[in-house]
Amino acid sequence: MNKHGILRFALYFILIFYGLVTLYPFLWAVSAAFKPYHEIVGGGLSLLPENPTLDNFRHIFINHDLFPRWVLNSFIISGTGTAINIMLNTMAGYALARLSFPGRKPMFVIILAAIMIPGQILLIPNFLIMRSLGLLDSFNALILPSAINFTYIFMMRQFFVNFPKEVEEAAKVDGLSATKTFLLIVFPMARASIATQAIFVFLSFWNEFLKPLLYISTPSRFPLTLGLQTFQNQNAAQWNFIMAASVVSIVPIIFMYIVLNKYFMQGFRIGGDK
Repeated sequence: MNKHGILRFALYFILIFYGLVTLYPFLWAVSAAFKPYHEIVGGGLSLLPENPTLDNFRHIFINHDLFPRWVLNSFIISGTGTAINIMLNTMAGYALARLSFPGRKPMFVIILAAIMIPGQILLIPNFLIMRSLGLLDSFNALILPSAINFTYIFMMRQFFVNFPKEVEEAAKVDGLSATKTFLLIVFPMARASIATQAIFVFLSFWNEFLKPLLYISTPSRFPLTLGLQTFQNQNAAQWNFIMAASVVSIVPIIFMYIVLNKYFMQGFRIGGDK
């Protein structure tokens, strides 16, 4: 083996070793969700449960009345917020790329500047606005301030800049209005970019913790992230229950990624065919 081959082998070995070290705590947490309490605290770092059980999951869903509600709340907030973002971000990106209207270029510059503003700076202004509108302690306080995302408006704008005009011209010849062309032709053909957007927007809503902590005060309205903190405080060192609850919180993310993976990973190429 030459010097280049040795260096390549060493690099692969380091990367694989680092990957395993990084992945191990996650796998252990998933494994612990299926272990009884005495097996977790008994020591050992085995990934395979000696006595696998689903009692931990039964406990969190049956004995904790609010836990199923927290899961449902997160689905409502994340699903609604993602759907609104996909529609508004995509329409805004299409308008900036295709439509000609006064102030389009200054608006695009403002969007680019807004991307650079850290989200934490907007927490207090959003809190004051939601309070003045009487929307605190409701799902609207989490959804409305995040109904659009400047980053994904920019991403969709860049996609539509390179979108073939021939497709829209063919739709116009067929008698479709601008609205129908967008909804029936352009929107479906942008599914790769939309799927990528959907994954990240859903993730941001699902994993949000600070906003619910500031805006939501009623336990029955907590999303799962805030509920997990309450759950952990209530169960102290009951790691089997805590790990089971944590696994429940990551399952929807993994499922969504698997479903949209082919769109997320592939380089989507659009032809000019009608």
